[in-house]
Formats: sequence, structure tokens, C-alpha cells
Amino acid sequence: MASLHKGYQAALKRAKSRQAVLNCYWKHKAQHERLLKKHLREEMAQVNRIKSKIKYK
Repeated sequence: MASLHKGYQAALKRAKSRQAVLNCYWKHKAQHERLLKKHLREEMAQVNRIKSKIKYK
């Protein structure tokens, strides 16, 4: 996560136009969304593993 933000901050400093700043933001947002999606998928897998060990009542 820290490396994503470090790259984002560096790209913002390099940006010379308003559009370049927006492009940095959209790219960073997409990276965040991919990371979150992966994280949530891992957590759901963990939930399903735990659920599978518990019998129905």
C-alpha cells in the first residue's frame, strides 16, 4: 500500500497539467480498487472456510 501512495505522490509532483493530475488520480483509484477487490475476495474465502466447518442447526 505504501508503495502505491509513494508512486502516486511522485506522479503528482511530475504532473505538468491539470489533465495529468487527473490521470494520476484515476490510475491511483484503479489500483486501490483492484487491491480492495482482492482483499475482500480473500476475506470472503476465509469466511466460507470457517462457515464450512460449522454444522447447520
